[in-house]
Amino acid sequence: MFELERERLVKNLIIEGYIKSEEVEKAFLKIPREAFVPDSLKMRAYMDTPLEIGYGQTISAPHMVAIMCEALDITEGQKILEIGAGSGYHAAIVAHLVGEKGHVFTIERFENLAKQAQENLRKTDITNATVETGDGSEGLEKNQPYDRIYVTCASPGIPQPLIDQLKDYGKLLIPVGRMYCELKLIEKKGEKIASKNLGGCVFVPLVGKHGH
Repeated sequence: MFELERERLVKNLIIEGYIKSEEVEKAFLKIPREAFVPDSLKMRAYMDTPLEIGYGQTISAPHMVAIMCEALDITEGQKILEIGAGSGYHAAIVAHLVGEKGHVFTIERFENLAKQAQENLRKTDITNATVETGDGSEGLEKNQPYDRIYVTCASPGIPQPLIDQLKDYGKLLIPVGRMYCELKLIEKKGEKIASKNLGGCVFVPLVGKHGH
């Protein structure tokens, strides 16, 4: 049942222009979103909408995950940092994109959610993603530098630690604002930072030293 719903969702995301590449399409078809939502919401897993996962947090709408994956231009073998693990779904999609030679590190401030995300990744046979607990606004220094960093919560600005932990010519994708915010794509080029606005979006707030 879920496979048909997953295929229908992916088809719609392609028609609507959110999924553009074959790689992202394959990742969405492979990863079972129903495994990353609470049991009570499994029947809504393939609605294109955010869903509550506890602690005031949500699993992002599939179209937003697609937008972010396409914008980051993810390739096999990259090392990627995610800020805000949630239930682990977005990390699972990215882990599929980077392949066995790549790795996703994701940091979550709620310990119980972090444990849940790691278990969800384990149950779906994702072996190249690691969940950490901590203040995501400070990044994850021990595994830097990263090819890509993306933030799944609204930040008041662009935290300097995330810029510092990005590789030269690496990309950072971050929603800037309080709840309704602008999705910004940042590219680090030596001492220069190039910024591009990708449009409006809604996320829960980033909380931490460099958050709200």
